Amino acid sequence: MKKINSSLPGPNDIHREVLENGVTILTRSNFNSPSVVISGYFDAGALFDTDEKLGLADYVTSGLMRGTKKHNFDEIYNILESAGASLGFSTGVHKSGFNGRSLAEDLPLILGLLAETMIQPMFPKAEMEKLRAQILTGMAISAEDTSDMASETFDKILYKDHPYSRPDEGTPETIKKITRDDLVKFHREHYGPRGMVIAVVGAVKAEEAVRQVKRALGGWQVKGQKETLEIPEAKLLKRTVRKHHKIAGKSQSDIVVGTNGPRRRDAEFMAASLGNNILGQFGMMGRIGDSVREKAGLAYYAYSSLNAGIGPGSWEVSAGISPTNVDKAINLIVDELKRFVAKGVTAEELSDSKANFIGRLPLSLESNGGVAGALLNIERHDLGFDYYLRYADLVNEVTREDVLRTARKFFDSDKLAIAVAGP
Repeated sequence: MKKINSSLPGPNDIHREVLENGVTILTRSNFNSPSVVISGYFDAGALFDTDEKLGLADYVTSGLMRGTKKHNFDEIYNILESAGASLGFSTGVHKSGFNGRSLAEDLPLILGLLAETMIQPMFPKAEMEKLRAQILTGMAISAEDTSDMASETFDKILYKDHPYSRPDEGTPETIKKITRDDLVKFHREHYGPRGMVIAVVGAVKAEEAVRQVKRALGGWQVKGQKETLEIPEAKLLKRTVRKHHKIAGKSQSDIVVGTNGPRRRDAEFMAASLGNNILGQFGMMGRIGDSVREKAGLAYYAYSSLNAGIGPGSWEVSAGISPTNVDKAINLIVDELKRFVAKGVTAEELSDSKANFIGRLPLSLESNGGVAGALLNIERHDLGFDYYLRYADLVNEVTREDVLRTARKFFDSDKLAIAVAGP
């Protein structure tokens, strides 16, 4: 992987332009490699699904490359393969996204395919039935996966009566109900240029990247494109709620223990991130890994994660354990959370964590894909073009008191969501 240059992306080398139809373009040039990456998102996430047709947004994005007005499924992939290029779509709660890469000389080709699959998908019946079978097979596998089911059960506890409690991919019952007319209608109502953001990073000048995107997507107009949905606040737990999702015949149980967390834009985000690193990420998975896995020998894995996005976030601890050790592991995790909230972190832990955060930033920006992700992060959360230039200062400003205050704001050992999946 070749380095971009030593400088972090900033106002001097990030170019932003908004086309007349609403498409936002972000570009940064890197001529150290002959390739180019395109990455972006658009307003057609799972939030728009109804309960009856849950998984519709995901079904639509998965079907975009199954055939268009110009090319069938095989032709689309042959075009990509012959150029050594790639293109794919994914679905999130708020937004759906895309990622592609090619040689810089093939940027027109990959942008042309992006436009074609987004604007002119045909959802051919035979291909969509094959896709439906694949989705249902994936769900059957997931239903037997203790990690997947623990995570899904956790979301149902933490986000009760909230859109985040629903699985993005739907359920077997809802997927079976979706018709081709549903796919066409969802595409017609939600796919459009407004709210679309595309980052182009690699061996192309900013003005040329904008010209190419404009050529591919500048003429896209959609009347009546649905507005973005506002996400409600999540109701906080009033007591600890524990649920067990039974899967017979398993030799492992998975547990998720956690609570609400900050949004990405919240003032506490950086303190929570550094605290989470110490709690269950850094080294051998932080304090959680040390306590539950290394010392007690109870877990195959144990770590913590902070999920902070546009809407209400979560802060959770996950572990894979023997079914006979479920209660012991949960008690150890809760004890670690109590210690985290009572005493906070040490000066040495915080110093090591800060060095880790600052040291790994340049590594995350060594690839064109990493930079594209960074540009989208800036745009989605309105962080400012100088965010990565200010990053070290933002990290170093966090004090032990900030981490303790943040931990106490979110963690209450009497109000936790505890999900278990296994025999």
